[in-house]
Amino acid sequence: MKIINCNDELSLEELAVSGARTSTLTGTAIDISQYQGDLKIILDSAAGTGTTPTLNGKIQTGDQSDGSDAADVSGAVFAQVVAAASKQSIGVDTRACKKYIRFIGTIAGTTPSFNFAVLAVGQKQVI
Repeated sequence: MKIINCNDELSLEELAVSGARTSTLTGTAIDISQYQGDLKIILDSAAGTGTTPTLNGKIQTGDQSDGSDAADVSGAVFAQVVAAASKQSIGVDTRACKKYIRFIGTIAGTTPSFNFAVLAVGQKQVI
């Protein structure tokens, strides 16, 4: 078992900057080619507002930084967020992904609004 120094060996990336959203969000694609092993992807959402608000989040991967070839990462789906606050994390194996990943947050309901952020934490390769 390897013990890592979290301060020196882990890096943080933003897939979706914290903010209020009322429609589907396509997050910023981040280059994960320098990461090894699993990334921990964290969704931190306040309670949704509106009538029957829903937020469905997933991770996509592709070779293009603009996401034009992005496809869903198998199993990289968050539990649906509704009218209660939610903090969730999922693991994504960088070896099962292409060069870039991004977050897609589909928002639905009547006048829905969600305030959330999505972060990725992982270990970069040491060369």
